[in-house]
Amino acid sequence: MKEKSNLTQNRRETIIVQTSVIGIFANIILAVFKAFVGIITNSIAVTLDAVNNLSDALSSVITILGAKLSGKAPDKKHPFGYGRIEYLSQLVIAAIVLYAGITSLIESVKKIIHPQTANYTIVSFVILVSAIVVKLILALYVKKRGHEVNSGSLVASGTDALFDSILSISVLASAVIYSVSEISLEAYVGAVISIIIIKSGLEMIRDAVDEMIGIRATGDLSKSIKKTIAEESEVNGVYDLIMNNYGPDRYLASAHVEIPASMTASEIDSMTRRIEEKVYQKHAVLMVAIGIYAVNTADESITHIYEKVRQLSMSEDGVLQIHGFFVDQEKKRINFDLVIDFDVEDRKGLIQHIKKKVEGEFLEYNIDITLDNDISD
Repeated sequence: MKEKSNLTQNRRETIIVQTSVIGIFANIILAVFKAFVGIITNSIAVTLDAVNNLSDALSSVITILGAKLSGKAPDKKHPFGYGRIEYLSQLVIAAIVLYAGITSLIESVKKIIHPQTANYTIVSFVILVSAIVVKLILALYVKKRGHEVNSGSLVASGTDALFDSILSISVLASAVIYSVSEISLEAYVGAVISIIIIKSGLEMIRDAVDEMIGIRATGDLSKSIKKTIAEESEVNGVYDLIMNNYGPDRYLASAHVEIPASMTASEIDSMTRRIEEKVYQKHAVLMVAIGIYAVNTADESITHIYEKVRQLSMSEDGVLQIHGFFVDQEKKRINFDLVIDFDVEDRKGLIQHIKKKVEGEFLEYNIDITLDNDISD
């Protein structure tokens, strides 16, 4: 299993590096040509566009460094590897985008206050159009490769390049308008696009920080993992799936499964090993822990208790799920977990309210309710 994971990681790193190198060379060439046009035409918009290409080249360099560092093997200090470094590189790229947007806005405002006359030629128009086509192709290519290998840094670079293409189109449009009517709009266009770039930078920072902090397991992956676990005949339900992310495509997971209380330790051990193997083979996710909810609702009297408790609990707004139900007849104790919606302001208060309702129905039992978080879809 390790060899398969390493091969996948090596291929992913190779794709990221190759794509980033293409981006570096393309952006340097574009920056040189645009700087030339900016100087000969005295256009602040074109000059800023050239600077933006240089920042894109720098972003690609950071993407390569992030991919190389995140691919380091686990060690004693970092036993889960260095995958989260890639989120840090994504954050640095976002900061570069934000800085480029702010500086562009400042320069555009200066030119609005103190306008300068530009002088466009046929050659400059040809260079600008060619640069737009190249940048659009590069943006779509980088973003596509980023999605293929689940690289936030590449996706961020591709998104930034796409905004740069829009910026270049706006610069070209303002140049055409100026050449036809001598109305100078490039500084205003630059200001509007700068605001869009700033917004994009802030969104990239938000996404990178979310990944670093840790977000809930959602989407097809969590659902498919639960489905895979539920394929085991002994499993009556899958709950509390927690996925810890240690970098793109590096997940350690844990979950609780409901199984009959009659299962032996040997049977449980065999089942959990099968689950671990199947989840890894199908989803490349390592199950590090599988908790057990022993269910004894096969007894008719316990089934009656369960149905009543479920009715009392689920009738309350905000209760999403009940699981882990167990009745200890000897100790007269009822245990179960409730998943409460995060939108409920006083979740603990709701638990206490439900507890009193159940206690009122089953006076001879001690009620133990555990509050569970809605951590996956």
